[in-house]
Amino acid sequence: MSDRVIVGAIGGAFGVQGEVRLKSYCADPQAIADYAPLYSEDGRAFAQIVLTGQLKNGFTARIDGVVTKEDADALRNTNLYAERAVMPSLPDDEYYYADLIGLTVVDTGGATLGTVKNVMDHGAGDLLEITTPGQAETVLLPFTQAAVPTVDLTAKRIVADPPDGLFASDD
Repeated sequence: MSDRVIVGAIGGAFGVQGEVRLKSYCADPQAIADYAPLYSEDGRAFAQIVLTGQLKNGFTARIDGVVTKEDADALRNTNLYAERAVMPSLPDDEYYYADLIGLTVVDTGGATLGTVKNVMDHGAGDLLEITTPGQAETVLLPFTQAAVPTVDLTAKRIVADPPDGLFASDD
């Protein structure tokens, strides 16, 4: 999937005519339809997406091959990916979530804190979910300039200056 970037997710059926609820993760939410064909994680391709309306947290849409409510419900919680080649290039201080996952996180002294497992956005700003060595629990680090001053995709690492106590050790 490294040649693809997550751009949205299907929330399930909207009505009984095969329309779906569609959540867009794009900077310009309506642009999701421009990146077709979109793909599911299992490789299913959706050649055309037509936005048919706007909802509070996304859109209603018609998708190739989805013609009944049952078809739409079967796609509930399906992530949608676009080919990286059709995505716009980003400014230096912006990143695709897919590029951050798997990066090593080090503190400002160079000590390894963990690895980025996921990037989440619950509406109040992005959070990096970090797995830490020897810990079952993950740590959520705010993805802000203050907490994450450096992202080096070439070196595959992030330099973090986390708030005190976030990465508490059992020493």
